[in-house]
Amino acid sequence: MVDDLLRPLVPQVVGVLTRRFGDFATAEDAVQEALLDAVAQWPVEGVPGNPRGWLVHVASRRMTERVRNEQARRLREERVAAQAPPDRRTAPAADDERAADRDDTLTTLFLCCHPALTPASAIALTLRSVGGLTTAEIARAFLVPEATMAQRISRAKQRIKASGVPFRMPLPEERARRLASVLHVLYLIFNEGYASSAGPDLQRVELAREAIRLTRTVHDLLPEDREVAGLLALMLLTDARRPARTGPDGAPIPLAEQDRGLWDGAAVAEGVALVTAALAGGAVGPYQLQAAIAALHDEAATAEETDWPQILALYGLLERMSDNPMVSLNRAVAAAMTHGAEVGLGMLGALEADGRLAGHHRLHTARAHLLEMAGDRHAAVEEYRVAASRTTSIPERDHLTTRAARLAATDTGEPAAPGEPGEPAGPAVPGDTEDP
Repeated sequence: MVDDLLRPLVPQVVGVLTRRFGDFATAEDAVQEALLDAVAQWPVEGVPGNPRGWLVHVASRRMTERVRNEQARRLREERVAAQAPPDRRTAPAADDERAADRDDTLTTLFLCCHPALTPASAIALTLRSVGGLTTAEIARAFLVPEATMAQRISRAKQRIKASGVPFRMPLPEERARRLASVLHVLYLIFNEGYASSAGPDLQRVELAREAIRLTRTVHDLLPEDREVAGLLALMLLTDARRPARTGPDGAPIPLAEQDRGLWDGAAVAEGVALVTAALAGGAVGPYQLQAAIAALHDEAATAEETDWPQILALYGLLERMSDNPMVSLNRAVAAAMTHGAEVGLGMLGALEADGRLAGHHRLHTARAHLLEMAGDRHAAVEEYRVAASRTTSIPERDHLTTRAARLAATDTGEPAAPGEPGEPAGPAVPGDTEDP
């Protein structure tokens, strides 16, 4: 309850303090301390009447203490008595009080997704400064020590500070490039939540939900941006399948075998409405195309009713737009489902020769599935085993190993019945392998 109330307020309070004190890195630390105070006090004392104002007040006090301590340290080091020059760091001015009513969520998000940061650093900083997660929570989500994640976040803040970028919305000429970075970071957060890249769990639900929440916030602030709508639609349409993606033991369930009655119908309906409106607005971007593909999967009442020719056409458009090897991998699978396994295998061969996916477990997984469709069970078993040896996801490894064992046990030389590929088992966007 408290977490649900706090998280939307985090970027707003970070924005207020950054405007007031001019130091994003220290402001972010002060807000984290205020959040800890809130988590400790509010369940006992009750939620204050003005939660945002409470956080601003407590974080400002923490910030002032930090500034004073830093000034004292410098005075001691320099061994001189000097009066700190008057600046905005000592007391809030009237315009600061007015700024406290401003929603700086989008500005803070743009800052955290600064192009100077690596994707890993931008993800960590966004989850902390905009998502309100603690360093420990982020470290657990990405299976790294808390100290490692703390260093990553600290370096990200220092890089932003060194860049000298002001705390403001990018100028019009910067906005498109910076918004692309914001959407990419949100997309990566969702990917990791939808299908964990490593560890014992296939999904990290809290990350996927946080990505959807943040993307919804951006959509609320930029309702006319069709790519923002496309990304939100893609997340909703993909996450709608989550209840059916795993069995009671956490093992993956392929898309063709999922109980579609478990899918979240409300999320599907919202996603379809979003992407339909976005596609009607003019020029189409990659997130809209991916959402359209997800919609075709979700709208099929059964796996057999999936409109593979239309999916293949959309992947063709997406491939020309993005030149992403994962998109090409998906297109090959869609081609196999439309024109036969041999066509898809030929496309996979060309993709392997390209070199960008050399040794990637998804390439071996796709080839294994298409070989199974073509009736070459022995070769499919070997490809499943190779794929299992190269994935870092424990559930995915176990699934591929089991698939190989079952196929080997039934290897009679008879052609395999045509199968359906499953849902993506990695990034939900652009083109994941349609995993068996």
